[in-house]
Amino acid sequence: MTWRIGVDSGGTFTDISLFETETGRMEVWKVPSTPADPSHGIAASVSESLSRLGAEAVEIVSFGHGTTVSTNALIQGRGVLTGLITTEGFRDLLEIGRQKRPDLYDLQADKPPALVSRDLRLEVPERVRHDGGVETRLDEDAVRQAIRRLRKKGVKAVAIAFLYGFVRPAHEVIARRILAEEFPEAFASIGHEVAPEFREYERLSTTVVNATLGPVMQGYIERLAGRLKEIGISAKPHLTQSNGGVIGFDAAARLPVRTVLSGPSTGVVAAEAVGRLAGFTDLITFDMGGTSTDVALLEGGRCRLTSEATVHGYPIKAPMLDIHTVGAGGGSVAYIDSGGLLKVGPESAGADPGPVCYARGSAEPTVTDANVVLQTLNPTHLLGGRMPVRQDLAERAIARLAGRLGMDLHATAEGILAVVTANMAKAIRVISVQRGYDPRDYILVAFGGAGPLHAARLARELEIRRILVPRNPGILCAMGLLLTDLRADFAATHLLPLGPASLGEMAAIFTRLDAEAAAWFAEEGVAAAARRVERTVDLRYAGQNYELSVPLADGPPGSGWITHLAEGFARAHERTYGFAAAEEPVQMVTFRVQATGAVKKAELRPEPPAEAGVCASATGERKVWLSEIRGFVTCPIYDREILRPGNRIDGPAVIEQMDATTMVPSGMRASVDPIRNLLLEAA
Repeated sequence: MTWRIGVDSGGTFTDISLFETETGRMEVWKVPSTPADPSHGIAASVSESLSRLGAEAVEIVSFGHGTTVSTNALIQGRGVLTGLITTEGFRDLLEIGRQKRPDLYDLQADKPPALVSRDLRLEVPERVRHDGGVETRLDEDAVRQAIRRLRKKGVKAVAIAFLYGFVRPAHEVIARRILAEEFPEAFASIGHEVAPEFREYERLSTTVVNATLGPVMQGYIERLAGRLKEIGISAKPHLTQSNGGVIGFDAAARLPVRTVLSGPSTGVVAAEAVGRLAGFTDLITFDMGGTSTDVALLEGGRCRLTSEATVHGYPIKAPMLDIHTVGAGGGSVAYIDSGGLLKVGPESAGADPGPVCYARGSAEPTVTDANVVLQTLNPTHLLGGRMPVRQDLAERAIARLAGRLGMDLHATAEGILAVVTANMAKAIRVISVQRGYDPRDYILVAFGGAGPLHAARLARELEIRRILVPRNPGILCAMGLLLTDLRADFAATHLLPLGPASLGEMAAIFTRLDAEAAAWFAEEGVAAAARRVERTVDLRYAGQNYELSVPLADGPPGSGWITHLAEGFARAHERTYGFAAAEEPVQMVTFRVQATGAVKKAELRPEPPAEAGVCASATGERKVWLSEIRGFVTCPIYDREILRPGNRIDGPAVIEQMDATTMVPSGMRASVDPIRNLLLEAA
């Protein structure tokens, strides 16, 4: 037997999905995370899973991993002491930025602190013009002196980013060579390697973020690789990128900035696969975990790929799935703000100590505690009985909050869920309504440990009519690691008018990018038959400051390229901004190539209809608070592991499984499809 394994390490739980390649057997496991050293919990949980299955580590042929290490390090300010070497006159660009407040109408809003203090931002004489011409040659002695000064200051990483280094990288290449000579132990982050695109501030920010996270990710990867080797895993491990694909550990250590959405990206990949098999392609993914909620919109089965995002206030230019995150999870803390209003999140109780009901010393009530009080969540245990729950502690914590609000216990718990639902609905409106999409036209795919529990509330808030809950929703991000491919992105910025006269330069640019992709394919050992390349171009009307990405037509260079891009840009601009200006000239800005190496994936195989009725899966009943009547009703409880295709359950009902709980409200029906998804819709 051989196994493929996916491990998603989150802030609260570590999820494991195992796929037996010969039989198609799928097994899942879930354990609390170890925030102090995630690699320890991962190795221990993998060993525990293999032991439970009677499998050996040598039988693992593929190991994929999604992690929040880089994200958490950035958010919590745990990056290393970093130095910056940049063009003379530009060291303050890191703080000046775009001269915009984080919130237009909040005069008190603070920008996040600069990741490199001013005394560690050093300038050197050099200047490249926008056309690649050299205005001032690089002063190599000044570079050498700057590196020596940073070394004496005790920095662990050095970012090198010169003006227009993406057009002519020669000066950055020379500076990198000098850094290797003078300070070889420092982590090197070089602008044209990290973000070879225009917009100098965003490029500089990305290079610095990569530098400050580099040693953190390197140390984590080295520890994890060592632990995997100790337990006998010899398969080459891969790490998820923000673009939904995976890369080797070495590449992830060099470019940690591309892993800031490592965890949630594979959830989107898995949701796309599950939705396609269920017959749905227009989806809104709803991934609610212990710390946060991640949402994304898939049109025609594809999630939009963006080239830029802001993470905790820091702009990052790196290919990533268009995922919007909000601090709303099962562990999100409920509190009363200075104005006396009930708020939930973004602060989270995390895995240790966790919600109050975990009985690990926490005193602040959370979303999970509210669900335990209202008994929508099992009031005695979680994880199939492996984790005991203390309802009495949750009731005391929420009662203290209720006393301050002048409300009763259950109304306060209901209020917590109402507030967190509003927060999540706002996040979905950002990726749908604000971009010209009507959420009522989409299927809500609910996953994460807490997603299925809150999906019906959220769907009602957004008037979404159907909800799809995958077979193992609490493990879906880990399962996504078994459903994704190797992937790398390459880009080059060249401002060109969209027209036949630019075809020659377009072809030359894509030839260079294709060569970079071919080198990556060779490095990763991707067979020719498994290689796939997709080309896109970022376009804008001349004078605009933001671009829209449009796929390039297949085939050799020709007028078909220009026509296809022009028509695609007009459609995208009208959908995004509500109009298209056919008479305005269009500019091509950044050319992109996405290289994909197809790998053998787990298969979600359909099963025959159930022979037994739904009653066979009933395990009992309990009183559950229903928001639609604001009171308790006795509801049947069903074991999802026993449910089979064709089974139907009318709400109100609760469906429990090891990794998640699904709430079916009154007026809705849950039916089981051939791959054992739950489809919730009006009865």
